[in-house]
Amino acid sequence: MTSLRRIYLVRGLVALAWSAAFALVHTPLTSLVVALLVIYPLIDVVATLLDVRAGTPGRGLQVFNTVLSGLAAVGLGLAALSGVGPVLFVFGLWAIVSGLAQLIVALRRRSPELGRQWPLIIAGTLSVIAGGSYLPVALSADPSLTALIMYTAAGGAFFVVQAGILAWKARRARVLLDR
Repeated sequence: MTSLRRIYLVRGLVALAWSAAFALVHTPLTSLVVALLVIYPLIDVVATLLDVRAGTPGRGLQVFNTVLSGLAAVGLGLAALSGVGPVLFVFGLWAIVSGLAQLIVALRRRSPELGRQWPLIIAGTLSVIAGGSYLPVALSADPSLTALIMYTAAGGAFFVVQAGILAWKARRARVLLDR
């Protein structure tokens, strides 16, 4: 599971870096902000394709999530033409559906070898909840993209924690084999 550990770690660190960059420029809705918004789901596309290639359980749902994230990138770019509210609405819809997919994949990967997946189960659940909370805010008189900073940082942190669990499990297994 070295490849999965590496995928989770890099995915998490990239999400944390994205979150930090987005925090610096998230308002107003400039072309740089739009580019960052489009890039975020594309990070998911790349990481998910690498995950699919690793051959771990949940591949069919991972392929679905890849297509969904690609569509989200296009949708965010188009929504940006209409303003912050539509962008937040599209992001919220994507967070709900991709969070459900992530939750189901994590539940299918609950084996001890894959680290039980608790951080990703929590992340998927929180993605659904956060996405649902973005929808009414998107329709409000003064929508803001500020919530995306914490959302992406938390998601990145959960992937880093899961990578850490996989690293700990691998180290523990090596120690037991050396005895």
